Amino acid sequence: MAERVHPLAPLAAGSSACPAATLSAQPPMTRLLIRSKADLAAMGLRPPDVCRACTSGDRTVLWLGPDEFLLLTSVEPAPAGASVVDVSHRDTALTVSGPRAAWVVNAFCTLDLHETAFPVGMCTRTLFGKATILLWRIAPDTFRIDVARSFAPYVWACLEEARREFLP
Repeated sequence: MAERVHPLAPLAAGSSACPAATLSAQPPMTRLLIRSKADLAAMGLRPPDVCRACTSGDRTVLWLGPDEFLLLTSVEPAPAGASVVDVSHRDTALTVSGPRAAWVVNAFCTLDLHETAFPVGMCTRTLFGKATILLWRIAPDTFRIDVARSFAPYVWACLEEARREFLP
């Protein structure tokens, strides 16, 4: 895989420390959009439950729709099947973590992020301000946001704005 520069690297470097909600840019990884359960099975993967993610080793499959899945992995598997598309360069990811992470995400996203409504492992496509994102709760106080590279600085700026309330 060609070395990629993270589009959020300059913003992450200038981000203020805030224990209530920390923003971090996630390293580049392979992303395969899979539009068939058969191709998912051919890759040795099982489909996750609706609006959930399942992880096996270094591979995570996120449910995007009845026959649409996103494979995230640190290795570069060969796409198998006509319904598998490498979208690794299209999106980037960041995480919001800390005791006020849900509040910070909710500043620009109207989903109910209480743990009973959006538990660990749940994922969904949604709007964040004016950007379409893939939101995944990876821990009780940590959210992963996958977003188109062109919208990543906008999403980061919105999150920074929401975090200001908690800065010393």
